[in-house]
Amino acid sequence: MEAVVKAKPVCFNHNLETVKRLQGPVRRGAKYERSLHVLRYVKAVDASMVTKSGLMVGHGESQAELIEAMVDLRAVGCDRITIGQYMRPSLDHLPVQKYWHPTEFDELKEIARNLGFAHVRSGPLVRSSYHAGEHP
Repeated sequence: MEAVVKAKPVCFNHNLETVKRLQGPVRRGAKYERSLHVLRYVKAVDASMVTKSGLMVGHGESQAELIEAMVDLRAVGCDRITIGQYMRPSLDHLPVQKYWHPTEFDELKEIARNLGFAHVRSGPLVRSSYHAGEHP
């Protein structure tokens, strides 16, 4: 990670993907705290490095859990966030538990902005790389 940070990318991205409670079933082998540590470490190496993370909704999380994840991301200095709808890529993947309404994405966007994220993209079709080239 240090080598990547020292190479000075425009933005360092590491996706949290989902809320703490759903990490096991959604991200086999990944750990919530480890993902937060990655983003925290990047800021420790270079406090000026812009960091970004992404959340996918639709796995059965609540809005309160999403807010908790956003608070945790801000606590480690995460600057930007994307929030999009999980869409099951194949029958081998977890089924969608809920399709979030566009107004719910608008609410999440406003919450993220109020928490201090400098840049927020939130919508059903938003992906981690959504309009990545637009914001240096």
